[in-house]
Amino acid sequence: MDFLRPDTLAEALAHKAGRPDAVPIAGGTDVMVELNFDHRRPAALLDLTRIAELRTWDEDDGAVRIGAAVPYARIIEELGGRLPGLAMASRTVGSPQIRNRGTVGGNLGAASPAGDTHPVLLAAGASVEAASTRGTRLIPATDFYLGVKRHALEPDELITAVHVPVTRAPQQFSKVGTRNAMVIAVCSFAVALHPAEHRVGAAVGSAAPTPRRASAAEEFLSAELTSTNQWESPEPLLDSVKRRFGDLVAEAASPIDDVRGSAAYRKHALSVLARRTLGWAWQDYAGKVA
Repeated sequence: MDFLRPDTLAEALAHKAGRPDAVPIAGGTDVMVELNFDHRRPAALLDLTRIAELRTWDEDDGAVRIGAAVPYARIIEELGGRLPGLAMASRTVGSPQIRNRGTVGGNLGAASPAGDTHPVLLAAGASVEAASTRGTRLIPATDFYLGVKRHALEPDELITAVHVPVTRAPQQFSKVGTRNAMVIAVCSFAVALHPAEHRVGAAVGSAAPTPRRASAAEEFLSAELTSTNQWESPEPLLDSVKRRFGDLVAEAASPIDDVRGSAAYRKHALSVLARRTLGWAWQDYAGKVA
């Protein structure tokens, strides 16, 4: 196995262009597990830890650009006010040691259906920045996930950043697992309120071949809140509205039975998570508007 260790992004992109089979590694929290269990034996590793521009973030034009190697711990500490949903999801990742090493870029690169940050990125309307020696492009999160551990990157591309819209509106993330930490989600759910657009974002994780938006649930709740003038004058949501929202979220999933849980349990749990997280987010929103 070859070990490539560039000092600059330009060098890294050149390496990737010449060795499309090279697997990027930064935090290593996914790649090293696969190597240790001999689930993967790539021809080359492309170490990105020396590339300073991947470890920075900045805010511009209403969005935060987070470098692919910014660890979860920094997202929690430095971006919790701007990106509340992403910070919530980051807090649920592994242990403090994992959060100090793991990154959203790595989560995206692995493209696991159970990745904790994916539902938040979908609900928030994020985009993935991909770069190669040919140039840079933005891929909407809704177009990034193609299948189980499959993404929309070209063989010569690297994830360089993720762009997440800044919000002061409430967002929520929850997941079900066998314990509170160090656990892969049985299922997960994120909701994001977008009052300026009179829109709700909702997405599920670990309940389909890819993370996915719950489009019917989004459309139902957005229409309900708009037709009842709730965005301007929020009132407690009717139980019937929360139940319908939860049912539509569950219908968006296409889970399987596995060692972590049955398909039926995942659908039920998603319905409950959706009702609860919506209740928390709406209570927060009503308190801010009042």
